[in-house]
Amino acid sequence: MAATLKDLSRETGLGLATLSKYFNGGTVREKNRIAIEAAVKKLRYVPNEVARSLKTQQSRVIGVVIPELSNTFITSIISSMEDILRRHDYAVIVCDCRSDAKREKEAVEFLLHRRVDGLINMATDPSGAHLKAALNAGIPVLLVDRLVESLRGKTSAVIIDNIHASLQAVRKLTDLGHRRIGLVLGSPGLYTTNQRLTGYLNALQEAGISPTEDYIRYGDYTMDGGYQAVQALLKLKKRPSALFVTNFEMTLGAMLALQHQNIRVPEDLSVIGFDKLELFGEIFPDLTLIRQPQLSIGREAANLMLDLLSSHDAVSHRIVTLTTELSEGHSVRSLKEPLP
Repeated sequence: MAATLKDLSRETGLGLATLSKYFNGGTVREKNRIAIEAAVKKLRYVPNEVARSLKTQQSRVIGVVIPELSNTFITSIISSMEDILRRHDYAVIVCDCRSDAKREKEAVEFLLHRRVDGLINMATDPSGAHLKAALNAGIPVLLVDRLVESLRGKTSAVIIDNIHASLQAVRKLTDLGHRRIGLVLGSPGLYTTNQRLTGYLNALQEAGISPTEDYIRYGDYTMDGGYQAVQALLKLKKRPSALFVTNFEMTLGAMLALQHQNIRVPEDLSVIGFDKLELFGEIFPDLTLIRQPQLSIGREAANLMLDLLSSHDAVSHRIVTLTTELSEGHSVRSLKEPLP
């Protein structure tokens, strides 16, 4: 039978008030702390977190709703975020909604029923309707990677400068003389997709290039989506001379599609991908990449959530915007010079 607080009281000779103060993070005398910890070890006492949450109105749990647990960008963010939250005595429940808006709404409802203290979301539903119940209940909501325009001023967020990320990549290609530049985007309608498309179009405009609709494809942020998008681009009568792929999984799919069609990179086609230099180095060495600060995104998200949880006054919501960097490889070539 599990030990109770009364068992601890008998073992230590301390009152329930002193024990309760200790387990709720209060300060007790050093000799009492030593006695409590020795008794906890001896009796194998486990605090009743449900009872504690009812008393303190805090569960010490943060809910996280993401579109795809198999996405390495997302799991990197969760790992760095969870490290910080755990150090502050918060547990994390992660729900994968499989990029389905209905599942996402159900996941939020599930977490609210578990009385989470805060909610972190990489939104699948761009309308933000799934988050209204949490906001109405006064639960802090933090968006990661994707803004929801209808919730500006009501939620905090950690994002990257997606427009600049695309500008960096496409500018690199136009500077090398490329004018037929294919673009592989994620799912239509998402914030990141729209922003990266805007950066692409801005870079073309800077270079005096009119966009070609056939060169813009959608890959749903999956490896198979990237593969299919590049296969379609390669079937065009006038196919692109260069390619910019806007996430890690789609870049993997794109490179596999090029391999299967015996397309040489960069001799036949220049490629700029996204994220995860160390993994690409094992499979497709020397890729030029746009790199997101994944660990920094997780750290900023955790610290911003902690700020929201500790704020007792009216919350002033913040949007933290981080920058990307262009990691130079050997997957692009200049069209201004002949091949060696």
